[in-house]
Amino acid sequence: MMLTYQRFTAVLLLFFYGSLFLNGIYYCLRVLWCAASRMLELELEQRMNITFLVKHGKSGNEIREMLVQVYGGNAMKKRAVYKWVKRFSEGRESVTDEARSERPATSRTEENVTKIHQIVRENRRLTVRSIAEQVNIDRETVRKILTEDLRHEEGCAKMVPKELTEE
Repeated sequence: MMLTYQRFTAVLLLFFYGSLFLNGIYYCLRVLWCAASRMLELELEQRMNITFLVKHGKSGNEIREMLVQVYGGNAMKKRAVYKWVKRFSEGRESVTDEARSERPATSRTEENVTKIHQIVRENRRLTVRSIAEQVNIDRETVRKILTEDLRHEEGCAKMVPKELTEE
């Protein structure tokens, strides 16, 4: 296939507009990331201001009005201001959110790991679905137990004839 002028320009245009498209996506992601981090900074800044104003004896309404004057449309909602005023009035010092505990693991227990290990030792040909049905937990949890806890790796079996010939 011979590269003609038209094909060459078409390839160049595709490359040019493709790179512009990718640059546009990258730019949008950067803008969103910067906006999200800026919103977090604004929220922490407003919490620090609330702490200061609570220590000076200002009420929730007064604090909310001051925040609206300074931050305009980016001011915290009234409900959030009252929540933080209450927390700081009760003696809280930290402006950052407290670490939340994750949902406790209910299916990936030592008991289920032992059950699955026993099932696999009895029959290594079972599928994840059949093991999940026997133990009565979801397939993804069974897969994680097999791969992460029991270090069981999937293998690929080849069919081998019973009688081997020289061919």
